[in-house]
Amino acid sequence: MKITVISFDYFGFDNYIVQDLQKKGFECNHIDFSKYYYKYSSFFEKVYNFFLKTITQKNLKKIKTEQYILNQLKNIGKQDAILVIRPDRISKNTHLHIKQYTNRYIAYLYDSSNRFPIKNLLNGLFDDIFTFDRDDAAKYNINFLSNYIYMNKKPFAENIITKNKIFMIASIDERIELWNLIADYCFKEKIDTEFIGVGNPKSKKVHHKIECTNENLYFDEIISKLEDANVFLDLIRDNQNGLSFRIFEAIALNKKVITSNKSVVKYPFYNANNFLVIDKNNINSIKSFLEKPYIPLEDKVYHEFTISNWNNKVFKL
Repeated sequence: MKITVISFDYFGFDNYIVQDLQKKGFECNHIDFSKYYYKYSSFFEKVYNFFLKTITQKNLKKIKTEQYILNQLKNIGKQDAILVIRPDRISKNTHLHIKQYTNRYIAYLYDSSNRFPIKNLLNGLFDDIFTFDRDDAAKYNINFLSNYIYMNKKPFAENIITKNKIFMIASIDERIELWNLIADYCFKEKIDTEFIGVGNPKSKKVHHKIECTNENLYFDEIISKLEDANVFLDLIRDNQNGLSFRIFEAIALNKKVITSNKSVVKYPFYNANNFLVIDKNNINSIKSFLEKPYIPLEDKVYHEFTISNWNNKVFKL
């Protein structure tokens, strides 16, 4: 079986899909167009692109990127299945060209349609569409499928006593109001934290316990910080209910999660000892939550959310 994954894999999560499929014995290619960079051939071309975007709403860089994707597909040849992640980044016309290279064309949405509209991608363009957002699944009559555990499972060490430390890294955006309240509570209660806000702190009022930076951390650096913490803070953007990868990293590493995502209670791995659903009205419950013992997840439930099982569902293996 020949499979190709097309994605803008900025954080590297999508490559784990490819690696798992290759381990299963499939011929799998990955067209990662986050690695493609178009450089203007001249100053005049840059000016041309400015007018192109202004007058026609087209973008030369996007046109060249889509040409790159099609050229890669031409070299790879006909596929049994093609999966596109974040299909909103590709024009409908290019999707129609991609579809000619496969017997089964699949899309996966790991963000809400409130942020990235998908109406132009419906009406039979894909053979299957999966989304991590329960509301979108119901609204558009598409398949619900959460994100996945991409990490190896860490053995649970029940007798190791470590100091509670809460970690979060996120953009400085609409979540900062709740984040500030939590940071202030932890500061007053002397709870150890490592909070990293990415962006311009001048754009929002940021608590002094949140370290601000204009640079994203490398993936390995973030993993190291996740392993060092006991608890992850997971604050979601407005109008989002799909689970972030932070939830699944916590499951793999046997960590607790404090999250503003109320939908987490609907999942079979939810346990009140391991997950605290937070809002501005119950921040003072953090301290008692930290005192609860972590409850390891049953293997059967854990397997349901592994990348191997995710691939089985998407590609009908």
